[in-house]
Amino acid sequence: MMPRRRSLVREAGARVDRPITGAAILCVLALTACSGTQSATEEPAPSQAVPLPTGGIAGEPVSVYPLTMLVTQESLGWERFVQPRREALDRADSLIAAFLTERAPEAVWVLPDELRTAARRAPGMLVQPDQMATSLLRTPFEQVPDPLRIQLRGLTGVAGGKYAFIPASLVFYAEAENQGRAELTMVLVDVRLGRPVWRSVAEGTATDPWSATWIALKTLVPGLP
Repeated sequence: MMPRRRSLVREAGARVDRPITGAAILCVLALTACSGTQSATEEPAPSQAVPLPTGGIAGEPVSVYPLTMLVTQESLGWERFVQPRREALDRADSLIAAFLTERAPEAVWVLPDELRTAARRAPGMLVQPDQMATSLLRTPFEQVPDPLRIQLRGLTGVAGGKYAFIPASLVFYAEAENQGRAELTMVLVDVRLGRPVWRSVAEGTATDPWSATWIALKTLVPGLP
């Protein structure tokens, strides 16, 4: 907070205490999607982040992949914050790493630099994580497409464990009163199955991108200051 695996999928804020199976994951995801539908007369529900399933991954090594997609709305005027691009990506990765290690210490987080080192040790066999098309996972999916599925399984397996935590995209949108909104899409993938066990779109609003990103991340572990 394992000798027996527990499901990582959350529904209505409760953990499902069942062994993880592909069929169970798909069933719960389908029920969650159906419960979110609305009639044409209903007001749309506000977007809410799905808490990180820390109980289900306690003690497990989880590979944290680097962010590869970072985009800002031009009217926001935050270009000065997100250039050079490589520095902006590294800063986002450092925030994600700090958040995970400080606020979700239950898992054994294998951070991006460790993945890069592992990939360098097997050139031609493993793909560098920065060169993987992880941004494809920013839209909901049932199966990770190839060759990304094979690449994730190979590198995550070398790093240890079966779970990959993937920040698929970070997008900044203009808001009122000179503020911007960070929209951070993240998925947790069981690389052996090539399927998601958790997905969340976290949002945070602030006057600079990094404060907005941190606020968005904090919604993944509610109850902490």
